[in-house]
Amino acid sequence: MAYDEYTAERIGNILTDKGIDFSERNMMGGRIFFVDNKMLCGIHIDKKFGDQLLMARIGEDAYENVIEKLECLPMDFTGRPMRGYIFVTPDGVDMDDDLAYWIQLCLDFNPLAKASPRKKKKKLKK
Repeated sequence: MAYDEYTAERIGNILTDKGIDFSERNMMGGRIFFVDNKMLCGIHIDKKFGDQLLMARIGEDAYENVIEKLECLPMDFTGRPMRGYIFVTPDGVDMDDDLAYWIQLCLDFNPLAKASPRKKKKKLKK
């Protein structure tokens, strides 16, 4: 398992309590949450950091406002940080109110986010 099921349950509970229709998938070595078919947030164990991180899609405006917080890291899978995404350390999501804050930032950005294009299924040749 590449993520903490308890944290995934906490995220699901926050979304459910807000009346948000969401889905979940195991992806990128963790658990990803989707709202309106767009990635909202996720959790995984980061090999470089050595612990579980919340991956939050918050947009570039919010990114500029929070990246200096101690619990924030640039989201960097490939050696180049992804714009509008952050990692939040365990200290930043330990309390339910703290986790709810990050989830709300993700929800605030979600209507502005673009959905990834759907991959077309290959047709089988007869």
